[in-house]
Amino acid sequence: MDLSASTALKGRSLLTWLDYTAEEIRALLELSKRLKGEHKRGDLQRRFTGKTLALLFEKRSTRTRCAFETAFGEEGGHPVFLSTGDIQLGAKESIEDTARVLGRMFSGIQFRGFSQSTVETLARYSGVPVYNGLTDDFHPTQALADIMTLEENFSSLRGETLCFVGDGRNNVARSLMVICSKLGVNFTIVSPPALFPRRDILEACEALSAESRARIRVSADAAELRGACGIYTDVWASMGEEDKKAERRALLSPYQVNSGLMEKTGRGDTVFLHCLPAIKGEEVSPELIEGPASRVWDEAENRKYTIKAILLATLGCL
Repeated sequence: MDLSASTALKGRSLLTWLDYTAEEIRALLELSKRLKGEHKRGDLQRRFTGKTLALLFEKRSTRTRCAFETAFGEEGGHPVFLSTGDIQLGAKESIEDTARVLGRMFSGIQFRGFSQSTVETLARYSGVPVYNGLTDDFHPTQALADIMTLEENFSSLRGETLCFVGDGRNNVARSLMVICSKLGVNFTIVSPPALFPRRDILEACEALSAESRARIRVSADAAELRGACGIYTDVWASMGEEDKKAERRALLSPYQVNSGLMEKTGRGDTVFLHCLPAIKGEEVSPELIEGPASRVWDEAENRKYTIKAILLATLGCL
């Protein structure tokens, strides 16, 4: 699919990569790389002129908010930040009614919050594209930037393995498992059994991987890191789980990603990934995240280009 000559994604929401084909994801990745090249050359376009984007936030954000605002605003669009302290989302007004109102005023809606059902309701009732900037279940825009970052370091990810180490149930691990199973990238979760992913999402990804020929594995054994091109981790307690920090620290301390754990891949070109923010000294050692194997700043930057690609394609601005 050539998105520069196609309107196939116009009007689509992005709630999870389960709703997209491998071909569609591949096209968005290629568009993201093209957009990064434009930016580096100083080739500034105005493709969002006359467009508006509502940015709904229940959870705090650095990268997601900045990526959506800069991707949209620098091309002439008008992003509007709306927190739960600014509007009636789910308070005096139902989510359905908020969706109807915003859909009549904005070209698209981004939601970052807790419940996946909220972003799904916004998409069902707004009549405009809705983008999942993070829910407790999925973080699709992050996963696209992660794959883009890996592809900048390895010529092809076919046959390569990405390993997620830590809380195997969290939204980033789920989203990576989905996108890898779609694209044919081997994916391994290494975590304590108490934090293995839910059976339903694992079975869905196993079915997808049968078609793409990816290998999906879940294990408590760090020996599974052998041969991995990328090691990924995230904070031990996600937003909304702060009361579980002590419990998670006890469970996950043996799974800290550090130089010793990276050596278990058996290769010298393995890169380290993290969606950020990171708690240095907990899920990752300071010397690793600050060292030459770290690609976390590239990941953060790539959030902007992948989000811009998603917006351009789904708002029909190519």
